[in-house]
Amino acid sequence: MPHASVAVIGAGDYIGSAIARRFAREGYLVFAGRRTASRLVALQSAIVAEGGRCEARGIDARQEDEVCAFLEEAERAAPLAACIFNVGGNVRFPITETSERVFRKVWEMGCYAGFLSGREAAKRMRPRGAGSIFFTGATASLRGGSGYAAFAAAKFGLRGLAQAMARELGPEGIHVAHLVIDAGVDTAFVRERIRASGGEDALAGLQPDQLMRPESIAEVYWQLHTQPRDAWTFELDLRPSLEKW
Repeated sequence: MPHASVAVIGAGDYIGSAIARRFAREGYLVFAGRRTASRLVALQSAIVAEGGRCEARGIDARQEDEVCAFLEEAERAAPLAACIFNVGGNVRFPITETSERVFRKVWEMGCYAGFLSGREAAKRMRPRGAGSIFFTGATASLRGGSGYAAFAAAKFGLRGLAQAMARELGPEGIHVAHLVIDAGVDTAFVRERIRASGGEDALAGLQPDQLMRPESIAEVYWQLHTQPRDAWTFELDLRPSLEKW
């Protein structure tokens, strides 16, 4: 039996999947959740092929009952040692074209769902006085950009939630951290945006290590999880050496 479980909420094809695989290689039972369960088949197969264990679940992280059930199942399978909230929601609309529906949905995905996930993870970790709760942030966590009012509002809120939780739960042995992903990640979505804005030349002109590899990001999450209690980090910003900041 695995000694502990890790829940990845927002186990997408890139960062979330890389985090899940990194923890699985250390012997953790992975509970991977994303909106559509069928899109987790590749991740589950990869973890099993590497000798790990993964339970894949469809979950809408904006729904309280689904988050509670997901984390309770992980806890019952093996004590919940880590919960990573990695839900996205990056959209761009001019402020006058940002509908109420868009703003609310992005906030629910990027902030409210983080609250539900963090609260429920803390409930299960608190009796043991141990565990890690990590939130994935973005450049928008620190500054709002033109066209990103909804996304920045959600990410600012998520960062504030993480700060409050870290101050409350740290003395109880639960490590809460917020990671600012301050650069483009090497994904099909990012590469397509580069192509759309600059053409094939811009895509071909990418230098090695100009985009962040999901595996490199996942390694940092693992390092945070293994930090000694007398030297915990709350916030890390990650970017390639070539990124302007």
